Amino acid sequence: MPRENKKSYTKWIVIGVIAVIALGSFGWWTSTYNTLVAAEEEVVASWAQVENVYERKYKLIPNIVKTADKYADFEKGVLTDVTEARSNAASIKIDAENLNPEMMAKFEKAQSALSGSMSRLLATFERYPDLKANQNYAKLIDELEGSENRITVERRKYNEAVKIYNTKRRGFFRSMVADHYEFEKKELFEASEEAVKNDLDVNNL
Repeated sequence: MPRENKKSYTKWIVIGVIAVIALGSFGWWTSTYNTLVAAEEEVVASWAQVENVYERKYKLIPNIVKTADKYADFEKGVLTDVTEARSNAASIKIDAENLNPEMMAKFEKAQSALSGSMSRLLATFERYPDLKANQNYAKLIDELEGSENRITVERRKYNEAVKIYNTKRRGFFRSMVADHYEFEKKELFEASEEAVKNDLDVNNL
């Protein structure tokens, strides 16, 4: 083979190898990016479900308060605490793409305060047998129990989605893509010791 043809042949081999490496790298980069996007979207969707089940709980509370308020001698201070805690908790909205530690802590604190006030309210119901016998009250308590169960389920699903996402973004090579496109770490929704203490247990009412 003439020397010039050999050089040309070698040049095209080098170009071909470079092209294959470039295409492979681009494919890996694109695939990794899409993987991170999908994992992040799962976190966003899971958080939306968490907010949905909390909204359902918020809508129940005014009806529970209204039912109790019909009893003239019911403790008004307890009802006021519940109403204020519910209003505060419902006012905290978190952008699903900005689940930072500060906002998550604020959200969790408000939920803990609401659960605490609701626990005191339901404990107070024990002193009012006529109220406990009220069919509307029994229905609302059943719905509240269902809401609490859904909250537990959706919080667990959210945490699972976060763990998967955070694991994907921490991979040695994936972290380069994550850092480049600013895929931030997501926070778990873990109850504090106070929140655990205040968690409602409507089954024992």
